[in-house]
Amino acid sequence: QVQLVESGGAVVQAGGSLRLSCAASGSIFDINIMGWYRRSPGKQRELVAVIRSGRSTDYSDSVKGRFTISRDNTGNTMYLQMNNLKPEDTGRYFCAANRGPQTRPSTMDYWGKGTLVTVSS
Repeated sequence: QVQLVESGGAVVQAGGSLRLSCAASGSIFDINIMGWYRRSPGKQRELVAVIRSGRSTDYSDSVKGRFTISRDNTGNTMYLQMNNLKPEDTGRYFCAANRGPQTRPSTMDYWGKGTLVTVSS
């Protein structure tokens, strides 16, 4: 089992920055993919960014160039640096992990409970 706990959500004005953290514990040694997903009002859960065990990354088009995903050297903590935030970035941000190679929300093995980000205009 893997436990994931997110932190760092807040209310921020448009144009501002936030850094989200995800602390992972448990049997994380064979985790292949960790990622950030969000559920915005009226929308389904969507991929924001993922990072693989080899440190390659993917981003959704809507956040490319503004968000940066990273993991610390131990692999126990994952971050999402969010810059130039927009009102449409508002939502609950979830940390997720997968032993397999896929990144669709339905394929992720483990989920945190999420942290709320609100961007005001």
